[in-house]
Amino acid sequence: MDGRDRIPKGMTPEKYQRLLAEAKAPYKGLRKFVYGTFAASGAIGGFIFLTQILAGRDVGSAIPNLLLQVGVVALMVFLFRLESRQPNR
Repeated sequence: MDGRDRIPKGMTPEKYQRLLAEAKAPYKGLRKFVYGTFAASGAIGGFIFLTQILAGRDVGSAIPNLLLQVGVVALMVFLFRLESRQPNR
């Protein structure tokens, strides 16, 4: 333990470790929230385009839009898992 790792008076070691983790990877919680929000938005859009395809309405433009929504969901799941797997830098 060097001089920088001294825990300030009145602070618990758990809180100090949490603050160090936040300083090393700022806004990690916010990024994970944004990934989850975008994934939910893509899932809702995908559901809407899937129902349009099943109903037979404007299938020519609904299929590319559905694929785009599936791609958004896949990207957000990938980014969320990548963010969760990385230790706090």
